[in-house]
Amino acid sequence: MDLGYSTEETSFRNEVRSWLADNLPADLREKVLAYQHLSKEDLVRWHKILDAKGWAVPHWPVEWGGTGWDITQRYIFNDEFGLAGAPGIAPFGPAMCASVLMRFGTDEQKNRFLPGIRNGDDFWVQGYSEPGSGSDLASLKTRAERKGDKYVVNGQKIWTTLGHYGDWIFCLVRTDPSAKIRQEGISFLLIDMKTPGITVRPLILMDGGHEVNEVFFDNVEVPAENLIHDENKGWTVAKYLLGHERMGSGNVGASKRELQTLRELASKEIKNGKPLMQDARFRDRLTRVEVEVQALELTSLRFLDKMRRTGQPPGADVSMLKLKGSELQQAITELMMQALGPDAQPFVGVEDGHVDEYRARMAPRYFNYRKTSIYAGSNEIQRNIIAKMTLGL
Repeated sequence: MDLGYSTEETSFRNEVRSWLADNLPADLREKVLAYQHLSKEDLVRWHKILDAKGWAVPHWPVEWGGTGWDITQRYIFNDEFGLAGAPGIAPFGPAMCASVLMRFGTDEQKNRFLPGIRNGDDFWVQGYSEPGSGSDLASLKTRAERKGDKYVVNGQKIWTTLGHYGDWIFCLVRTDPSAKIRQEGISFLLIDMKTPGITVRPLILMDGGHEVNEVFFDNVEVPAENLIHDENKGWTVAKYLLGHERMGSGNVGASKRELQTLRELASKEIKNGKPLMQDARFRDRLTRVEVEVQALELTSLRFLDKMRRTGQPPGADVSMLKLKGSELQQAITELMMQALGPDAQPFVGVEDGHVDEYRARMAPRYFNYRKTSIYAGSNEIQRNIIAKMTLGL
């Protein structure tokens, strides 16, 4: 097992780091570092900067606009993004829908949808969760009835991240309600968000932000050619997609950047007449989190080494990355709140005059990060997957 970087890989890391330093717009970086919400225009602008460089979809095959990088280079690329404070590209199109299209889509579907995903012209969102169908996704009820050359969709999706930005949505829908096994009778549809009958309603979160939505489908007509894979076999597609989502959920680079910020903050904050970093209990908690982030990085590298040796996608044990990565992100936000103390008040604005924008956003960010242990499959579900598929319990 080789967990180090070669000379060529180190040179590649330096290239990515240098390019980000020269090309990442300062206003976008400041928004990320200050925990501000990014608009659709922000995300599309950054996507098109990357597309001009040829780096918008580095994991795609070269014939579709990918870079030809191996899996280690892609890991380095994502790690440097997190360290630099660069906005991430919304994963729903480039990482998720595109992976499904390349694995299950027809040539016509690839030619139709992949170019718009690659260049950022089409913003995609995900339609999975429903009221009562989150972790138990197979219980979904949104119905798609085949009528001639189209499907008629009725139902509701919830917690649709950035749904108000969406041009297209990929959805799991029930096409055979009589199926004896719940995972059967589900299909995977691509739906134009401009289609009549679609209503997007905002859900305002504890941090005051509009990030997620409810999406309602009322007799929405979808061309049958937008079906991915076979009818009633959408669960196969969903499982494939979730594996890709969990592999990138550790966010090691961003966590390392946040820990450095936390150290700097704790060195300046005065508690009981001395810097917080001199408090033994706080320093112990911080050090424990730093060690666990290092362990998560090593675990990610172990997955990388296995994947580049075998050429196989990650197995069920990739759930470890999602489980630990989300817990560490939450632990860092908790330490940030402790470090800031009374300044970390919910909804304190810059206009109040006694806190800067970074401090004003800390409590809302803490609230927002309660979600990390739920999305991409709740951590309870991840533990069940590990117990059953990896440990054989």
